[in-house]
Amino acid sequence: MKANGVYARRMSEHNHGQAVLDELVPMGRSLRQLIPDVYQGYSALSAAAMRAGTIDAKTKELIAIAVAVTLHCDGCMASHARSAALKGATAEEVAEAIGVALTLNGGPGTVYGPRAFDAFMEFAEARAAKESS
Repeated sequence: MKANGVYARRMSEHNHGQAVLDELVPMGRSLRQLIPDVYQGYSALSAAAMRAGTIDAKTKELIAIAVAVTLHCDGCMASHARSAALKGATAEEVAEAIGVALTLNGGPGTVYGPRAFDAFMEFAEARAAKESS
């Protein structure tokens, strides 16, 4: 998939989407068993914050991707890239959200922005393939 015909993701070099989530999920499960109340509270907070309200859920995912870039959080980038793809975000929308993060983060944004975009493209391509089959 290409954004404006200029972005081609290289599958062999990719490790910002599902691979990150696959690594983190088992560790999160182990910790959640020890502090279930903390995870339950976080889950409730996250669900409430990301639910559509005055701002639609897709836009909230775009905001979350920009914040994830700012925080240099690969797990956050992967999770919100997946959710943005599932909510129908376009590559151009994600790129613009990342552009805002780049503006506020300077050089580090140019490292983490492409990682977030690569994660989004992985999930967007998977969604498109699923829809076409």
